[in-house]
Amino acid sequence: MPGDSAVNFSLLHRTCKLVVLLCLLHISVTVFFYVRSLDLRFAFVQNQQSHHHNVTAATFTSRTESKVEQEVRQQEQPRPGGKEEEPQKKLEKCPETSPLLVGPLRVEFNIPVSLQQIKKDNLRVQPGGRFRPADCEALQKVAIIIPFRKRDEHLKFWLYYLHPILQRQQLDYGVYVINQDGDEIFNRAKLLNVGYTEALKEYDYNCFVFSDVDLIPMDDRNTYRCFSQPRHLSVSMDKFGFRLPYNQYFGGVSSMSKEQYLKINGFPNNYWGWGGEDDDIYNRLASKGMSISRPSGDVGKCRMIRHDRDRQNEPNPQRFDRIAHTRETMNKDGINSLSYRVVSVDKLDLFTKITVDVGRP
Repeated sequence: MPGDSAVNFSLLHRTCKLVVLLCLLHISVTVFFYVRSLDLRFAFVQNQQSHHHNVTAATFTSRTESKVEQEVRQQEQPRPGGKEEEPQKKLEKCPETSPLLVGPLRVEFNIPVSLQQIKKDNLRVQPGGRFRPADCEALQKVAIIIPFRKRDEHLKFWLYYLHPILQRQQLDYGVYVINQDGDEIFNRAKLLNVGYTEALKEYDYNCFVFSDVDLIPMDDRNTYRCFSQPRHLSVSMDKFGFRLPYNQYFGGVSSMSKEQYLKINGFPNNYWGWGGEDDDIYNRLASKGMSISRPSGDVGKCRMIRHDRDRQNEPNPQRFDRIAHTRETMNKDGINSLSYRVVSVDKLDLFTKITVDVGRP
């Protein structure tokens, strides 16, 4: 029996050793896979961090580049008043006859008008009475010259009717009211010369319309612009029964291009008081081989605002003698001999008012 016990003990010993080995093997395998799982998780975390860093860097780079591009684009944008401004798209020329014209107009003077209402109705008119079409390039640049003194109510009617007409005619225009300072005798023609000179200081006008403040056209087809010959625009006034008083008449409203005006040396400066200067201008035109063009009697109708004769604008007693000598005096009496002093220049909402001292006879 002692032999059997030894055999059993040896078997139990080997079995225990085997169990211990199996346990060690199990522990080793468990540790191996645990460590490997840690490596995998570490690698995964690293990979995720690397990916996040790359994405963040790419996003930052993209945003930075986008910001830089924006700054570059902003720098490339034209700056107001800068020399690097891109030229505006060139507009097509306005048509010879404006499609906005309506034809005959009703003109009344029985209801007073205010400058505030006129401004409200003409919002596109810029300070100084400047306007140009927005959708086409005007065919002419027109300065409208009004000789003036103490006719404020008449001027309101003129502005009320003429601004809408001139805009429908698609003109690039400016309105210049040339106000004679003081109470000396009035000199209409000299004021017109002043208006021509002062308007050209502001803009490269190539057409000049010379208009009395009390004359309103009754048809917007009577375009206030220049033609191949000097133009008489106030053809048929209600004052004269809507008829031309005589064929040489060139008073009221007329237009001349810059070239036509300079060809006759402008207007005379020595007609003080009422009358005579229109006939002198006609003589100047005729002496230079020019003729007067006119619209038809219907289109050229206009109304005059009734008023008493202004003080210090009495009929000029020397007018007939001066008219008789136009050819002798025109080369030395005109724009080349003009002298005056500007008292003030006011850029108002609807017109430019230039007050001047033109001297005395």
